[in-house]
Amino acid sequence: MKKNIKVGKIEFKLLFLTLFLLINLNTNLVSSSDLEGSTTEIKVLDKISSKNILLKLKNGDETRHKDLSIKSMKCKNSEFDDNPEITAYIQVKDLSNKNKDDVFVFNGWMFSSSPSIAPFDHPVYDIWLVKCY
Repeated sequence: MKKNIKVGKIEFKLLFLTLFLLINLNTNLVSSSDLEGSTTEIKVLDKISSKNILLKLKNGDETRHKDLSIKSMKCKNSEFDDNPEITAYIQVKDLSNKNKDDVFVFNGWMFSSSPSIAPFDHPVYDIWLVKCY
């Protein structure tokens, strides 16, 4: 009778461990594929005319908007639903600047909730990160 109880405990632990690993593996696969996007949405504000436009940037492609050349390299959504955060790696060139010393006006990570962490500083335009999908 004692042998049957030991075998039952081992089978229960093995079953519990297998279920735990399957659930953990499944949630990691789903969350990692859903977090990274292929398209970044940004808003560009023209400070002189006070008009803004929504641009959809396919990651890796360069888009031209007036005097700016904008390229989104990568975007990612946060894992948390209660405090969503969108991050994107964006490169911006000012095409009207004839000085070749300054290659990028902005080159770095942009955050949707805190645009002042890595500010985009331009006299005519302002850029905000809106969405990643």
